[in-house]
Amino acid sequence: MRVFKFGGASVKDAAGVKNSTEIIRGYAGDSLLVVVSAMGDTTNQLEALCNAFFRGPERQDETTALLQEIKINHEQIARELIADDKHPLFDELNNSFVELEWILEEEPHDNFDFVYDQIVSFGELLSTRIVATYLHEQGIPTRWADARNYIQTDNTYREGVVDWELTQSRIREDLPGILKKEVVVTQGFIGSTSENYTTTLGRDGSDYSAAIFAFCLDAESLTIWKDVQGVLNADPKWFNNTVKINKLTYNDAIELSYYGANVIHPKTIKPLQNKNIPLFVRSFLQPENPGTVVTSAYDDQLPIPCFIFKMNQRLISVHARDFSFIHEDGFSEIFRYFAESGTRINVMQNTAISFSVSVDDSEKVETLIEKLREKYKVLYNTGMELITIRYYNQETIDRVLKNKQLFLEQKSRYTVQLVVKDVEK
Repeated sequence: MRVFKFGGASVKDAAGVKNSTEIIRGYAGDSLLVVVSAMGDTTNQLEALCNAFFRGPERQDETTALLQEIKINHEQIARELIADDKHPLFDELNNSFVELEWILEEEPHDNFDFVYDQIVSFGELLSTRIVATYLHEQGIPTRWADARNYIQTDNTYREGVVDWELTQSRIREDLPGILKKEVVVTQGFIGSTSENYTTTLGRDGSDYSAAIFAFCLDAESLTIWKDVQGVLNADPKWFNNTVKINKLTYNDAIELSYYGANVIHPKTIKPLQNKNIPLFVRSFLQPENPGTVVTSAYDDQLPIPCFIFKMNQRLISVHARDFSFIHEDGFSEIFRYFAESGTRINVMQNTAISFSVSVDDSEKVETLIEKLREKYKVLYNTGMELITIRYYNQETIDRVLKNKQLFLEQKSRYTVQLVVKDVEK
């Protein structure tokens, strides 16, 4: 039994859906569960829709325009794939949009994260309806399944915490029998609470969804189909002469994803590692190529250094207001402020009198700084860049520091992290 995950780029248009279908066709004789993300930029569009809706009636025109754009895009893809205008798929899509419109007609809920999950989750619901229907029309026995009936979470909206015992029970009770006869197409990214409210598992969480299904079904493997040939040692957007890594250990994959490598979602690896399920990262553009395999069977150090670049960072330094040191009680309080604001620390360093961190810059960081300033002196730099090198040496450090000003450096045995800014010319 295999699990496949197709990201938004692989189903961004009708040609992408057709290509993904041909990949699935090659494995249709096996038991196969397919996790699908929202199409193309739909999640970004739904996020914009959510923001406009939450800001009230003065943004009604923007809300209407965004909803119409999403509707037109999905209907166009569906019509390119399904010639029959009276096919039930179009009623299903219309019903989904009516449900979304009902949400938008109400006054926004006080909790933005709750509203976000109810709206943004429609991306996966729409894409999977289209993909499942097209697979069936192409002669591949297919069952559409609502992931919210299987993946159960707590009430932490936008970062739902999985109830593994209940999730595993529901998946094992229902899906194995279906998988013997049909390909199952389901959604990434979404789950539900005990009250049947929709939750999401964190942005780009479809990989994690696929790992949850793979774990609960004791899958033979999980394959993530992407627009790259496998896991590269750096993002081609930021680095020339990238090299594909053929094999990775689970631990290296966890480290790389934790530090910000965007090929694999950070939460994906651990469920697979716990059951020794291999993860393949392969190209949907070149499906004949083997890509990268992540497994415990490969124990050697990576043969090449890996570079991870995180832009738009804010470097925050927290100092005691008096002559005291920042001690353990102070750290406990500072970490609590970070947790309450939902701000993730990407790298941290402390001295006797200060505590410095690099974080992704966002509106909530301003709120965090205001809270910290109630008790501490806070300084910060914006427009920073965080560079992480896994398996570094001095040559690799010198390479990335060219034309950069170094503000913070943190080294461990295998990893160095550098907070830098472009040198002003």
